[in-house]
Amino acid sequence: MTQAPATPKNGRRRHDREIIALAVPAFGALVAEPLFVMVDSAVVGHLGTPQLAGLGIAAALLMTAVSIFVFLAYATTAAVARRVGAGDLPAAIRQGMDGIWLALLLGAAVVALAMPTAPWLVDAFGASDTAAPYAITYLRISILGIPAMLVVLAATGVLRGLQDTRTPLYVAIAGFTANAVLNVTLVYGAGLGIAGSAWGTVIAQAGMAAAYLVVVIRGARKHGASLRPDAAGIRASARAGVPLLIRTLSLRAVLMIATAVAARLGDVDIAAHQIILSLWSLTAFALDAIAIAIAGQAIIGRYLGADDEKGAREACRRMVEWGIGCGIVLGVLIVLARPLFIPLFTSDPSVKDTLLPALLVVAVSQPIAGVVFVLDGVLMGAGDGRYLAWAMLVTLAVFAPVALLVPSLGGGLTALWWAMTLMMAVRLITLWLRTRSGRWIVTGATR
Repeated sequence: MTQAPATPKNGRRRHDREIIALAVPAFGALVAEPLFVMVDSAVVGHLGTPQLAGLGIAAALLMTAVSIFVFLAYATTAAVARRVGAGDLPAAIRQGMDGIWLALLLGAAVVALAMPTAPWLVDAFGASDTAAPYAITYLRISILGIPAMLVVLAATGVLRGLQDTRTPLYVAIAGFTANAVLNVTLVYGAGLGIAGSAWGTVIAQAGMAAAYLVVVIRGARKHGASLRPDAAGIRASARAGVPLLIRTLSLRAVLMIATAVAARLGDVDIAAHQIILSLWSLTAFALDAIAIAIAGQAIIGRYLGADDEKGAREACRRMVEWGIGCGIVLGVLIVLARPLFIPLFTSDPSVKDTLLPALLVVAVSQPIAGVVFVLDGVLMGAGDGRYLAWAMLVTLAVFAPVALLVPSLGGGLTALWWAMTLMMAVRLITLWLRTRSGRWIVTGATR
């Protein structure tokens, strides 16, 4: 018998199987970071509004310090996946080890710079006199966990590139569980207050980094890849990450501007903003996996490494369809579940009244976000970092003046989140134009 020819329906099913196999475990791993912040917010929120406001400012700074180096995961995923597609596993793992060594160097540098400047950083955010001491306390302790989190980013990139998203899921579950238990124990059991929350997170992050290193080192030995730092390889990893660093700095600038504007609106607004931002980060990471951005990096990188242009195009098209659908589902869930999760974060009626309308804006924007994260992941998987950097700079240039006008025009937190929705719309336009052009498609083991 002759084999039946491939049909579009069969192709969609094949892509769906690949997407689900990578995206579902990736979801669990990706939400670890925002869940850490959400657990901290829920625990600290019941200490009082000034403590929650202080956490909001410190968390924004910490996520900036970590997230600007997210290229350690993204660039590593794409580079490793290309080599996997080309059939060279030792080179793929060696590429990942270079990223891990770079993560350790960058983590040490961030700690050295951020520790003495913590009070100035908090003050630059416009923290109130009541919130500032809590923000400084949380920030100084949590800075110690940054090297571990950067190692987690790089090692996660290695495993994703190897098409393994299950191991990051298991590590994330263990880390989240440890963080939740430690937070409650140290904050309330030991009576350490907001400092206990920070220490609990640092300990959990260190444990996650250690688990990742064990897995990656074991894989390197199995395939004969060197564990020693290679100066040329580390420099190459750094150069490849520069465009994504610019892209991520621009995105973090958007979030920092939003937090700074919210801080100037008052303690109630910044507390409500912190709750919404925690939820927004959770949905962003969920869409990053479920809407297939992470799967896109691994799958697109592998197809291009195997010189399969058609497979890359078909996978991109299918992932966009997933992104739209997942965005709609998440938007509906936010609206339906808001009476359930808001009391977990605050009992202050003023904070509740302030965040409710802004939360509806976040729900409306989810389908846009779904497509944005998919196209972002596709272009990262293709190694198209230069365009991503340019596109995010354009987005920042549009968002910044609009957001900064919110207080002077008498707008509140809801107006600020409409500005955030505008930011996502600009990203959608720039990414769609690039994807449609086809210029992102470059095949081979390296771009």
